Amino acid sequence: MNEADDPYCLRPGESAELLAGHPWRRFAVLGDSVAEGLCEPVDGYSELQWADRIAAELGAVQPLDYLNLGVSGLRTREILATQLEPAVAFGPDLALVVGGGNDAFPATYDPDRVDRELTTMITTLQDAGADVITLGMFDVSYSPAVVEWLRPGLRQRMRTLSTRTAALAEKLGTIHVNLTDHPLSTDPGLYSSDGRHGNARSDAIATTETLRVLARHLASVR
Repeated sequence: MNEADDPYCLRPGESAELLAGHPWRRFAVLGDSVAEGLCEPVDGYSELQWADRIAAELGAVQPLDYLNLGVSGLRTREILATQLEPAVAFGPDLALVVGGGNDAFPATYDPDRVDRELTTMITTLQDAGADVITLGMFDVSYSPAVVEWLRPGLRQRMRTLSTRTAALAEKLGTIHVNLTDHPLSTDPGLYSSDGRHGNARSDAIATTETLRVLARHLASVR
């Protein structure tokens, strides 16, 4: 299978239809490796990682300035401390906030603290005039590279992170992309060999879901 034939990926011309007339001109991305982009290549799929590809698809419709601040390995407190200020200074009208995965990987995960830190980033960006995208991540506990005894606890924590981020999105009015409940989230073939990230197919699917959510948002505000 390749991306052009993948039923979970964009159809030819779909992106332009979904994003036609979108209003965004300045797109900022804050987060960890999911934002930075560490996807493992897969034959037949684009090697352009998720956030960069969203920017490319937006920029193909309207001129777009793009700033990606994502850095692998960061927890939400570090994203907040190092990326929020430059993101606001950039003056985005659209921002993507991805965080919590590195917090939820170990058993020391503190959901209340992660919620507080995500809330600060989201509301600060909204107050600065940005529409904010949030994410429920693919469940990496299904990666074949995760050792069996780690799976139950990791799965529970990733589900908690996703559920609580969705609740924040509802409360704060973000544009929320839920990949945790995607039908392929449990497919081991979607994950990289490092046991912590997705691969190029997962990024292509995430791009598709994100653009479709953006299109639904646009339809709701027009």
